[in-house]
Amino acid sequence: RYGLSFNTPDPSVEAMKSLRIYADEQIKRQLESIEGVASVKIGGALENEIQVLVDQRRVSQLNISINTIITRLKEENLNSAGGRIDNGNQAFLVRTLNQFTGLNEIGELYIANRNGKSIRLRDVATIQNTYKERDAISRFNGKEGAEIAIYKEGDANSVDVARQVGIALERLQNQLPSDYALDKVYDQSEFIKQAIEDVKSSAIIGGILAMIILYLFLKDFWPTLIISVSIPLSVIATFNLMYGNDISLNIMSLGGIALAVGLLVDNSIVVLENIDKHKQRGKGLISAATAATEGTKEVSSAILASTLTTLAVFVPLIFVEGIAGQLFSDQAMTVSFALIASLIVALTVIPALAAKAHREDSFTEQDALEPTPAGRPEGWRKIVFYVTWPLRMLVKLVFGIIPMLITTLLITVWRAISTALSFIFKPLTGLFGIAFNGIEKLYNVSLKAALRTRWLVLGVAVAVTASAFMLIPRLGMELIPRMSQGEFFIEVTLAAGSRVEQTDDLLTRLALYTESLPDVDRTYSLAGTGSLISAAPSQGGDHWGKLNVVLDKQASDADEARVKESLREYLAKQAGVQSKFGYPELFTFAAPIQIELQGYDLALLQRSADSLQQALEGSNRFADVTSSLRVGNPELKINFNHAALARLELDASTAAKLVAAQIGGEVATQYSMRDRKVDILVRTADTQRDQIDDVGQIIINPGAEQPVPLHAVAEVFVSNGPSEITRVGQQRVALLEANLRYGDLAQGVAEAEQIIREIALPPQLRATIAGQSEDMQQSFDSLMLALALAIFMVYLVMASQFESLGHPLLILFAIPMAVAGAIYGLLLTNTNVSVVVFIGLIMLCGIVVNNAI
Repeated sequence: RYGLSFNTPDPSVEAMKSLRIYADEQIKRQLESIEGVASVKIGGALENEIQVLVDQRRVSQLNISINTIITRLKEENLNSAGGRIDNGNQAFLVRTLNQFTGLNEIGELYIANRNGKSIRLRDVATIQNTYKERDAISRFNGKEGAEIAIYKEGDANSVDVARQVGIALERLQNQLPSDYALDKVYDQSEFIKQAIEDVKSSAIIGGILAMIILYLFLKDFWPTLIISVSIPLSVIATFNLMYGNDISLNIMSLGGIALAVGLLVDNSIVVLENIDKHKQRGKGLISAATAATEGTKEVSSAILASTLTTLAVFVPLIFVEGIAGQLFSDQAMTVSFALIASLIVALTVIPALAAKAHREDSFTEQDALEPTPAGRPEGWRKIVFYVTWPLRMLVKLVFGIIPMLITTLLITVWRAISTALSFIFKPLTGLFGIAFNGIEKLYNVSLKAALRTRWLVLGVAVAVTASAFMLIPRLGMELIPRMSQGEFFIEVTLAAGSRVEQTDDLLTRLALYTESLPDVDRTYSLAGTGSLISAAPSQGGDHWGKLNVVLDKQASDADEARVKESLREYLAKQAGVQSKFGYPELFTFAAPIQIELQGYDLALLQRSADSLQQALEGSNRFADVTSSLRVGNPELKINFNHAALARLELDASTAAKLVAAQIGGEVATQYSMRDRKVDILVRTADTQRDQIDDVGQIIINPGAEQPVPLHAVAEVFVSNGPSEITRVGQQRVALLEANLRYGDLAQGVAEAEQIIREIALPPQLRATIAGQSEDMQQSFDSLMLALALAIFMVYLVMASQFESLGHPLLILFAIPMAVAGAIYGLLLTNTNVSVVVFIGLIMLCGIVVNNAI
């Protein structure tokens, strides 16, 4: 979203109209031509319109109906094709032109003839070049302007589209008038790019740390390099598999690659370590190639089993339903692809590189320069030999000498770097070796002691594990951790019937107060729903508004909470204003607490919803409590007397259309201004239609001898229209939504259930808690099934590999102990159980069995 506003304060009406025209003609047209942009919606500012304001009293005296004026405008504003004529060798297209070229020409339009006198439009109406009724007001840092909302196509890449839009707007910035300012107010791609960059950096740091740890253990750069090669090779192969399965590089797939970086080297370490062991056993009597072959063959079944057990855990995640399935299917497939690629690399590339290690150079410069001994050519072969000599020398130079020189140079550089790094890391490797030897000795002593007291060790392990599972009720629960984007929004709802100017006034004051708070960077607001491409039922028109608050980049979560609490206190002092806080949506979720109150009796439903809302507002845990049962907009209703209409030979449909045309107006035609069209709206003058009594004075039989006002054939009265009727399962439902001020989702649900029990709802009504709680339960049920299926598949893989039913069960005992460690970790870090944590636990089941294998 971008905001186009003025650099100067208090622009005039004509300036605001010009701003909207510039946004429509210059910016919108260029942006809509960008590939991947579905639509560009312009909102706010003032949209040009020509209004024909009819004098109701004057046309009544002349017996001219407003429909006659509308018809005459349509008939006289023409630009239509009239066929073609052939004049000898020349063909002519015929076009009838009678378009309005100015406001004066519209006013001179003849609309009727009375008593021999021609009546012009200007005699009974005022023609104004003005603007449409406002249904949205946008402000950017307090300055009113035009909002430019850019929507991408469903299958387009957000980051790529945002980049192309940015390039186009950079060109537009250079052409922008000096008194205009074009500012970015919201860009979803920035959060996506930042998240992707964070994941990339995490993957790179993880790879570097893995290489450093490998070197500390191996103390040799060549084996470290061999194992490290498996990371980029596996990642490149993973990219190919992702492309073949139409998986894009997004937060989840890149997260899968980052997660897999630590797993990619496991198989390579096992293979290389076993190859090295064979070399040491051979004591130089076997070749490196033989050691690589035998060493790889010996551990191939073990690493195959290890990889398959991990894959067995990730595969069920692909079929998980609900929010978890939508979020983590890409990640599960990415990790599976990476593990398959790492297995292939460990069984092929690693042995090949290990066979080359420490091999004596067998190709020298002398080999490259001296030709292979052969018999001296004679006869015609001698001629061919000398003729092709330059070509053979060129081939030998390109494919022999140059590669040999490059290889020699690379080996020399590598040896120099290896020697330098070995010298640099020598103190670190020395300290690590001392520490590791100490840990190894301690482990050996502890292992011997544990083996002597096996039952005691087993009892302690079971007790620690059982204690961890008993602490599960103390863990908080939520659907998914909130991803901080550094901004939030406030939706405000005024009393039904409030004008958009009143909503804008409240948002302006709220924005000024917000900008006075610390840690706030900027704000932008929208009053009314006219510029929204789609509005929810709760976004009820002119009395609805939204303020977006962007925080400073260095603002913390605590700073954000403090700003939100200050705004809640400010809004609590505004009479008749409901507010709701939220965050820009990358994933669409329901409200944290959503109560569905079902029943057929609308009055009883309204009373019970009000009582429940008051009870929720009385709890400190809940904030921003709203109900879908609200008073609707005030309406001026017209109830026709059909008998009276019949006596006048009128019908309700004709009378209703006449009323709509005089009050709301009707677009008769369009006025051409350069290459754009401006609506010509015909309606009654403002002074004759803005009062309730004016509506009753509308003449419903224009042209008749005796004019009849509307109040003579209809009852005109004021009442409230319906706000919103929600149905679930064909039953009326009142939806009460609330955010959590503190605590986790499970605690919020428990307190909401307690409040419902205390209210004691009538037996005709039934209350159920939905929202994120329902999504969380559905996801957790699906993940529990995936966890059970993953453990079963791990057992099947190990049973088939080991050809035993008992050994796999022994290995599976590592899973509950690992889960116990995860529980203690969640408690120590005060982390809630969520879909993300559950996915991690499922992955853990496949990883922890590898060491036991």
